[in-house]
Amino acid sequence: MADNYVGMIVLEINGTDYEVTSVEPTLKTGRKIVKTMNRTGKPSGTAKGIEEHDLKIAVPIPKKGEPDWRALIDAKLTIYPQDGGGERQTWTGCSLVEMGSKYQVEGEATRDLTIAALNYYTE
Repeated sequence: MADNYVGMIVLEINGTDYEVTSVEPTLKTGRKIVKTMNRTGKPSGTAKGIEEHDLKIAVPIPKKGEPDWRALIDAKLTIYPQDGGGERQTWTGCSLVEMGSKYQVEGEATRDLTIAALNYYTE
């Protein structure tokens, strides 16, 4: 029996679709190890922390009409599979943290965006 996997994705920011070459979402749980003085000499557990959601997105640079990425504040970002399989992922409260560019011999020039999000949902 063959396994089916999610294929291509579509990136939507505030209702507008964008061409993307890669998306790398990461989650930091914020948990901390609690170190106490005890006979075992080992930490006794963990404390709950504040979750952080970061997305690294690479978008091709168009010849005309590039979006003003600096204005990306409090946006809603949704990723959903193009073929309809899998779950839709949504981040809200998205703001641009860092923007860079990549130019290479083969392939397109890209903008590398680092976006921080306040909330994450799956549907």
